[in-house]
Formats: sequence, C-alpha cells, structure tokens
Amino acid sequence: MKPPLKSSQSSNSSPGSSAGAHAPEAATRRGSPIVLGAALLGFFLISLDALIVTVALPDIGRSLGGGMSGLQWVVDGYTLLFAALMLSAGALSDRIGARQAYGGGLVLFALASAACGLAPNLGILVAARLVQGAAAAVMMPASLALVRQGFPDQAKRARAIAVWTVGGAVAVAAGPVLGGALTATVGWQWIFFVNLPAGVLALALLTRIPASPRLPARLDVTGQVTAMITMGALTYGVIEGGDKGFDQPLVIASLLVALAAAAAFLTAQAKGAHPMLPLQLFRSRVVAVSLIIGFMLNAAYYGGVFVFSLYLQQERGQSALHAGVLFIPMTALVAVVNLVSAKLAALFGPRVPMVAGQLVGAAGLLALLTVGPRTDVWTVAALMVPVGLGGALTVPALTAMLLDTVPADRAGTASALLNTGRQVGGAIAVAVFGALLAGADTFLTGMRWSMLIAAAGLVLTAATTLTLPRDGHQNAAA
Repeated sequence: MKPPLKSSQSSNSSPGSSAGAHAPEAATRRGSPIVLGAALLGFFLISLDALIVTVALPDIGRSLGGGMSGLQWVVDGYTLLFAALMLSAGALSDRIGARQAYGGGLVLFALASAACGLAPNLGILVAARLVQGAAAAVMMPASLALVRQGFPDQAKRARAIAVWTVGGAVAVAAGPVLGGALTATVGWQWIFFVNLPAGVLALALLTRIPASPRLPARLDVTGQVTAMITMGALTYGVIEGGDKGFDQPLVIASLLVALAAAAAFLTAQAKGAHPMLPLQLFRSRVVAVSLIIGFMLNAAYYGGVFVFSLYLQQERGQSALHAGVLFIPMTALVAVVNLVSAKLAALFGPRVPMVAGQLVGAAGLLALLTVGPRTDVWTVAALMVPVGLGGALTVPALTAMLLDTVPADRAGTASALLNTGRQVGGAIAVAVFGALLAGADTFLTGMRWSMLIAAAGLVLTAATTLTLPRDGHQNAAA
C-alpha cells in the first residue's frame, strides 16, 4: 500500500515521480523567474485581502449595518474557509496539477472579489468572503509548490522563498494604507475591486508555465467535513459568545459541537486510509513546533491589526485614510527584514532570527499596553513597529526550515499545514480579541488584555523554538 502522506506536488519535486514529469520540470526551471513572479502575485493577493479589509470595517459597518460580531465575520469569513480547506487543497493540487489548481483558484478569487465589492448587504458580503477564502486555500499550497517545483536546489529555493514572502510583506505594508486610501476616496467596495488587475496579471504569467503533472490523490471527505465543522463551530461560539454571552444555549452548543467534531477529525486522521493531515508528521519536533509558532505569529499580528484599526477610528476618531497611514511605520520595513531573515538564517541557522523575531514582537505588544485614550497617534504608530518586524524576522526562516525538514514529496502537505495553522491563529485571535473588546468595561481594557495575551503567547513560542536543533534540521517521520 502506498503511504497516505503524499499530498501536494510530489510529482513536481521528485525526479522520476512520473514519466512525463521531467519535461515540465525542466521547462519550469528554465522559466523559474516567471514561476516565482506568478506565485508571488498570488501570495500578494491572499495576504492583501487578509489585511486590507480591517481599516475599512467601520465604513462597512456604517454602509451595510451590523455590530461587532458582523464585522468580525467579515474578517473571519475569509480566514475560516482559508484555514479549513487548505489541507485538502494540497490533495486537490496533486489530482489536477499545481499550475492548474493555482489558475482555477485565481479565477475563483477574482470572481469572489467582484462579488464582495458589489455586495448589497452584510450577509452577501460575508458569503462572498467565504468564497474568497476557499479560493485562497486552493492558491496557497499550489503557489508554494510551484516555487518548490521551479527551484529544486536547496540554496536557490531558500532565496526564492525569501523573495516569495516579499509578496506577502508588500501586501502587509500596502494593505492598511491602500485600504484606507480607497475607502476614503472611492469607497470601501474598491478594496475588493483592486484584486482584479493583479489577478489578471498573475493569470497571464501562468499561461507561460507548463502544465504540472497529475497524480492520483484521494480526498479525505470525512476529515474535510469534520475540520470545517470544528473551525466553524469554534469561531461562531467565540464570536457570538463575546457578543451575547458564553452562557447562551446556542453558544454552549456550538462549542460542544466544535469539541465533538475535533475528536471525530483526529479519529479520522488516525484511522483513515488517506488522511488529509497525516499525524505521523507530528513525530518531527520541527513540524510540531513550526505549527505552534505559525499559529501564534498570526494571532498576534492579525489580531493586533484588527484591534488597532478599531482603536484608531472608533476611539480616536481617525479617518480610514489616516488610520491606514498610521500603519506605515509598522509595515514599511517588513519586505527588507524578510530578506535579512534569510541571510541571518544562512549565517547562524534558523533559530536565531526566529527567536529574535518572536521576542521583538512580544516586546512591541507589551509596549502597546501603555497606550491610553490620549496617547499621541504617531507614538502609537511607532509602538506598533516591533510587532511587524518580529513577524518579518521569523516567517521566512520558519518556512524554509519546515520545507528543508520534510521530504520533497511532502512539501505541499507541510506548507499547507503551516499556513493552515497561521490562518487558524488569525481567525481565532480576531474572534477572541473581538470578544474581549465587546465584553470589557471599556475598549482600552479589552485592548490591553488582547495585547497581553498575544505577548505571553509569543514569549512561550520563543522558548519552545529553543528546543529545536540549532540548524533546524530534523527529518519528518517517514
């Protein structure tokens, strides 16, 4: 019996994985800059839509109605489907090929973006955001698998991954500013319409990349359904609990459903013939710790952006444009620091930039505890800088370490697992921090609890990072 761990592009990275794989691989290597450009644009779009919406939330609320819980769903509707479908998307890419999956995801993402911009009410907007998240889930593992396919040499691949992360870093930098500028000038709808030209360009590049080989790959239907129920019920329970109270019968029921579905999911992964999350991967300390770090990084960063977007506009009366501008100090150096992280990892091993990044991020979050109702807004902007720099130091080294640890035929599964953990972290943080904001006596009290929880989490994951091998290498379970 073939091992059930194959997911995501074994054909794209293993010589001899199929008879027809050699020619596409060779052609892809010759066109590797095009491969990288197409993958980078997709990662840009995925990252942009996780952040560009946050600065526009107050305007969306005024335009379409809805309280705190409705605005949380505008954010979490995207990240929830993104996280829930990403692992299965790796198997889907195996079945139809990385390039084909990536192209299909791009088309769906563009159509969903148009639907978001045209949404007449909050319910349709959230539904379109769910579709966007599903498309992003298909794009993400296929994007990184294309990079793995185009750069088989480890050193060149590490540099390519660092450049690939620049796509996300630029989106992180541009998201709040672009969101604020578009919302203030032409309306919040254009934060979604702006995806269309970038999507068209990525598709144009994709036409110059050979079709990826296809492999038989079975989808884990039981695992996929139970994963979606787990994440959906948990997110619903936390958001609605913060809004209506955790003693409400529907909230209690949703949390119990999440617990039961999680147990069913783990059982399906342990006993299923073709699990979408092979539990054997967690025998590797690098894989297990990477997932925890990725979860906490996104929880701290995306949760912080969510909280401070609301703080700047609702508590301090800043316009969407000014709020976006105030995020520039935090995001402006992210792309540069991404590249620095790769160099530090090459010189000292991945643990150094990872531990340093997490501690820098935690220090920034603790500094934000000093923010009050009359703190100068540019001081607030300066205090947010370490939060952005901490993630920029950590993510490239974390991603490269994980891909170097797992065999080539599990690269897609590993990348999907890491990004699933990151998206779940962001979704849970928005739900939990929103609940803290809604349930606290004052907005500032909820904000400070949120920052304290995020800082404590980063300190713990930094300590956990020190348990990894110095060079970050530990083979995943076969």
